[in-house]
Amino acid sequence: MKKILILAYDFPPYVSVGGLRPCSWHKYLKEFGVEPIVVTRQWGNEYGNHLDYIAPSESNHVIIEHTEYGRIIRAPYFPTRSNRMLLERGNDYLPRVRKMLTAYHELGQFPFPIGPKRELYKAAQEFLKNEKVDAIIATSEPFVLFKYAAQLSKQYIIPWIADYRDPWSQNEGRVKNGLVKKVNVANEKKWLASVDYICTVSPFIKAKIEELLPEKQIAILENGYDPEIVNDVSSIRQNSDYLSIAFVGSIYHWHPLDPFLRSAKEFIDQHKEVKMKFKFYGTNKNEFIKKQVEQEYPSLKAHIELFPKLSNEELLRKLREDHVMLIFNDYSIMGTKIYDYLGIRRKMILCFSEDPEALELKRRYYIIDESSAFSKTMQEDLIKSTQSGIVVKDSKNLIEVFNELYAEFQDKREIACNSVGVEQFSRKVQVEKLAELVKRIAQAHF
Repeated sequence: MKKILILAYDFPPYVSVGGLRPCSWHKYLKEFGVEPIVVTRQWGNEYGNHLDYIAPSESNHVIIEHTEYGRIIRAPYFPTRSNRMLLERGNDYLPRVRKMLTAYHELGQFPFPIGPKRELYKAAQEFLKNEKVDAIIATSEPFVLFKYAAQLSKQYIIPWIADYRDPWSQNEGRVKNGLVKKVNVANEKKWLASVDYICTVSPFIKAKIEELLPEKQIAILENGYDPEIVNDVSSIRQNSDYLSIAFVGSIYHWHPLDPFLRSAKEFIDQHKEVKMKFKFYGTNKNEFIKKQVEQEYPSLKAHIELFPKLSNEELLRKLREDHVMLIFNDYSIMGTKIYDYLGIRRKMILCFSEDPEALELKRRYYIIDESSAFSKTMQEDLIKSTQSGIVVKDSKNLIEVFNELYAEFQDKREIACNSVGVEQFSRKVQVEKLAELVKRIAQAHF
């Protein structure tokens, strides 16, 4: 059996979509003849929000877990000075000083051996002193993991794979400073020079990487849904008391949150007795939504529910009780949660395809350069090909969709989803592809 060392900063129990990808590798690789050894950091869920990302670990030492799937090496985490200030004094304490200290570590971790993420490198290095592996894979962000993988590859003569969940230097929203962008380009070229293979989640991101690294081999390993969790929650039925529309994850500046809430308010105001709820799970803007509804859309207050971050299994259990999954248009970005929606077979509504206000938000805030020829309607394409939902044209059309959905709910007490061809998006299918790639690279190297 081949062995692979996986550098993954985000990993359960930390609740993030970024941790689901390496978690599926750990869970399924052994079934396909590759033993995984995951190197991550120690995570706690003390706060249940963004502060968990910077909270110190309980232990100052490396912890090794042995599971039925493989080993997990958990490195300690020591917050930077800026993060300690945030934890101790709050977000309003010396924000400029904290920003400068953060920039020092984020930029300095590439040329110098500094920064809290370096604990993963040290833990991996200690492991490789005593055991051999056939390949290393680093999944990012954080992109400094590519540096660590390249250094370990050189030191121990092991082939390595770079896994991009998002673009690095081509991500226009990562930095606004032109000099910092040039530094990112230089770092990306430098540390990827020795990579044996690259994998990523979509043809669009592959195309962006090829612009910078045209000589590298790149495979597409899509995200997907966890088939075991989906099977575990499959018996949960939709609630019959009220129609519920659910949104999960981060809300970005280009997302048409206000147009959506405005249309929801208009629909509610037109149907005073409607039994309908809009649920937001683990968003980065729960407090903002709460204030926005109270100030701008008070008639929505009784129809809005906000939830903290939940584990993927907890989340899918709740979503199975809901009827409709809301997706804000990410254009050339597919995202992760759309695959879970496919897995649990709940109808999706994509907002919006041609809404003027949404398109203006995209023009102002969208973070990806779409100059390449690849599809700028990734989610729309997937929804149409799988027949899994409705592409909503604009805010006016959304009110019509609300009327249609509520009429169906009143008639049947559920919303049908007659999707097709979703099995191909199981994470297990994608992990099998990764296992074959690992074996091929290991064979070529040795």
